[in-house]
Amino acid sequence: MGQADQTVILGQYRVAPRTLSFITRGDKVLLLRGSPSKPIWPNQYNGVGGHVRPDEDVFAAARREIVEETGLLVQDLRLRGIINIPVDRPDAGVLLFVFTATSATRDLRPSDEGTPEWVPLDAVDQVDLVEDLPVLLPHVLAMGPAEPPFFALYDYDEGGELVATFALTTA
Repeated sequence: MGQADQTVILGQYRVAPRTLSFITRGDKVLLLRGSPSKPIWPNQYNGVGGHVRPDEDVFAAARREIVEETGLLVQDLRLRGIINIPVDRPDAGVLLFVFTATSATRDLRPSDEGTPEWVPLDAVDQVDLVEDLPVLLPHVLAMGPAEPPFFALYDYDEGGELVATFALTTA
């Protein structure tokens, strides 16, 4: 199959690929406090990540976003899960690739996206997290090193509350 055979059919579900990484060092996790001027999640804490560019694979995108938003060169960057997130249009969504990594240093630099901060694991519930992190972060950080990636779907109920469904991948 050639490049000309690779096509997107209008009306079919299409996704924007994004990465989200959680970096740990000892008993702390690195979270990015969003810039107050950001259109989504201003001043809220999230992992590190962003869009995948057309000229890069998902792994390279995760590594690039980490460097751009924190200045860190990380070790053991590992895919932990993939989340399908439909948006408010029936034909579009986000496909979120979730990673973990470790860092040998705590030296950080801010970016236009926000300020990276090392948060103690036992204090994560005391900061203003984006809405999915109270469910996602404990799930990701509890995964063992050899555990396969998870698959999940985010949706919203009639009251507008997030519903996260994790697939059962065992037979």
